[in-house]
Amino acid sequence: MDDLVGQYFEAAVSTLRRVHAEEAESIDRAAQLLADAVADRRRIFAFGAGHSSLAAQDVVYRAGGLVVFNLLNVPGMTGVNVMPAPLGSALERVSGLATATLDLTPAAAGDLLFVISLSGRQVMPVELALHARERGLQVVGVTSLAYPGRVSAKHPSGTYLKDHCDVVLDSKIAVGDAELTHPGADTGFGSVSTIVTSALMQAVVAAAVGKLADRGITPPLFRSGNVDGGTDWNAKLMAEHADRIFYAY
Repeated sequence: MDDLVGQYFEAAVSTLRRVHAEEAESIDRAAQLLADAVADRRRIFAFGAGHSSLAAQDVVYRAGGLVVFNLLNVPGMTGVNVMPAPLGSALERVSGLATATLDLTPAAAGDLLFVISLSGRQVMPVELALHARERGLQVVGVTSLAYPGRVSAKHPSGTYLKDHCDVVLDSKIAVGDAELTHPGADTGFGSVSTIVTSALMQAVVAAAVGKLADRGITPPLFRSGNVDGGTDWNAKLMAEHADRIFYAY
């Protein structure tokens, strides 16, 4: 068991190191888009279906995060929040759901959308990215480029998320999302995709914060609500940016 624990942590760390080394340019490009969107007072959204939603949620309404990041909440897609759980997977294959949701948001040309999908093969992320770009949004895709060509595309066009993005961040996750094996287990296990994808999103935010600060623009960042004064600080910033915050009433 200790060996499996060590293997798991090594798999996570080695993947993070690989992403750091190989995706630096793409992270910088995504961070530039994010910094520009903040500076230009554009709207900023993040979307992920199922477990990919966890990385999208991780940059929204959190300590140290940008106040103006919004979760694009497609019904049934936010984590594992529907019963029965397989319904969430089925909804990813339904055409029109993502585009209808986007059309009912205040998103407009010039805004920024992060679309997170490990395989990038399902109808929903492909359709969402494609439709967003048709409407003039800029799209950053967070996906694994190991999947296209190794798994079939589910969108009728035969394309993947990577084909409809201004910037692609490659998580390097292997097909199957399982880093460990055991003679007594009949399939792989030990996913690191959530760790790596969340780290990619946080790295983009960190780089964007640096770019804004270097330009003399104070980044609108949340403080922890668990430190004295944090709640008042956050309320002030949310009021200042109320025109592009859609997670509060």
